[in-house]
Amino acid sequence: MKIKQTTSIIAISAISFCLSSLAIASSANRHAAEAIKHAEAAKTHGESGHTKVLLENVQESLAHAKAAEKEHAEARQHMTESIKHLEEAIAHAKQGHADIATKHTTEALKHMQDAAAK
Repeated sequence: MKIKQTTSIIAISAISFCLSSLAIASSANRHAAEAIKHAEAAKTHGESGHTKVLLENVQESLAHAKAAEKEHAEARQHMTESIKHLEEAIAHAKQGHADIATKHTTEALKHMQDAAAK
């Protein structure tokens, strides 16, 4: 009887662990997807010279990239690189340098897409 109970407890624990891991990965992927969406919008606006909208989207992308970085260990390196580029994009957008901010946003976007593929 104890063996059946122990086996059941182990099986339930393993299933719970797997489900919680999937939930964490899903949350990280959601943040990565949002980061990508806002970075793409920022890039589009940057290419059109809309510095204010570029800045808003890059800031939103940065918030999601930081959340994804915390939640997804495998993609951490790419998200860390994307955060560096997003911070540079914000700094340049605040100075009115849409072209440089757009280049940094493009680089951030590449890293986020690599992270989302993991």
